[in-house]
Amino acid sequence: MRPRTWVIAGAAAVVIVGGGVTWAVLGTSSASASAEAQRASTSQSVAASLETLEKTVDTSGTLTPTVQEDVDFAVAGTVTAVNVQAGQTVAAGDVLAAVDTLTVQAEALSAQATLAKAAATLASAEADDDGTDESAATIAADAAAVAVAQAASDKATAAIADATLVAPVAGLVTAVNLEVGDTTSGSASSSSGSGSTASGTGATGTGTGSTSTASTAAFTIVSTDSWEVSLSVGETDVANVAAGDQVELSTDDGDSIFGTVSEVGLLPSTTSGAAAYPVTVAVTGSPEGLYDGTSVTASIVYERRTDVLTVPSAAVTTDADGASTVTLVDADGNETTTTVTVGETVGTLTEITEGLAEGDLVKVTVFTPGSGNSGTGGTGTFPGGGTGTLPEGFDPSQLPSGFGGGQAPTGQTGGN
Repeated sequence: MRPRTWVIAGAAAVVIVGGGVTWAVLGTSSASASAEAQRASTSQSVAASLETLEKTVDTSGTLTPTVQEDVDFAVAGTVTAVNVQAGQTVAAGDVLAAVDTLTVQAEALSAQATLAKAAATLASAEADDDGTDESAATIAADAAAVAVAQAASDKATAAIADATLVAPVAGLVTAVNLEVGDTTSGSASSSSGSGSTASGTGATGTGTGSTSTASTAAFTIVSTDSWEVSLSVGETDVANVAAGDQVELSTDDGDSIFGTVSEVGLLPSTTSGAAAYPVTVAVTGSPEGLYDGTSVTASIVYERRTDVLTVPSAAVTTDADGASTVTLVDADGNETTTTVTVGETVGTLTEITEGLAEGDLVKVTVFTPGSGNSGTGGTGTFPGGGTGTLPEGFDPSQLPSGFGGGQAPTGQTGGN
């Protein structure tokens, strides 16, 4: 899990490249190389610019379909038709398969006969009512029997409809585990992902975003246009994360997608040795090319400030008393030291709250290594320009500071 970081978005004079900052140079001047320091410096004039600053919590997680549903028959019977195969896309309500209806129809007829008999018994008791307590008790009992028989008849009639299995959700059929002639046991369907309920098939949603690794259900359907990401956020960072926060996601292939925090878990997991809270992110839109189980990195944006005036941090000098200054450069190249008030430092940029305006040019000095002390393959130059050869096997890195890559003074061998 990566720590909370500041990132920089947008750019007028600053461009974000691969997590770093590239400065747009508006004017340049050069400074002479220092032979003693053995490095070169280059002065650049960079414009103070308005940027958007974001505070993020960075972590990683796994893509899963929002819906992954196991679908099975709610009634027992012999399979008479299988209408789809693995890899086929279905819409909600499409017929997946059917079982014979002989058994369920027989059960429905029996239940209807029982209901009719109970109703006739009740009617007779009501006709014979003589007003006594005994007669009233008989009528109440017969009425209860009619209610029970009605419920049984309704259930048996619904079972006839359940003999035709339909897709509860739209998606891709990823598994078909039955064929014509198989006998079903009448188990209910279940779902994982968003916890949706498969109506009309006896299905119930119990998932929390996990992906089933194996299933013996008749069919498995996953969504192809709705995705979510399961993340884990450390105890110190979870307080900054809230439902609705924007999330920037990146796959290992470099593809960028976006989402919003849909849920922040209340109970942490400590399996990794430190408390971490589950965070679910709903992917925005229906990006193509996403796959179940794909690893992604995530930056949860919990604070964003726009139009923040910034300059490169290298342009700001702060003395021992805490006073900060920058060197202003006018159109003629004249330089003026100006006191500024700084805010937060974000990456290689520093916020300026007072003392500058957008577009003001400030001087930035960049140092690069010189070539005066370079050496290759155990040869180089000692002070004074002497040359020579070091003993075989001698490590040039052991030479004193300021010496070259490995040569001895003229007429001298190292170590003698």
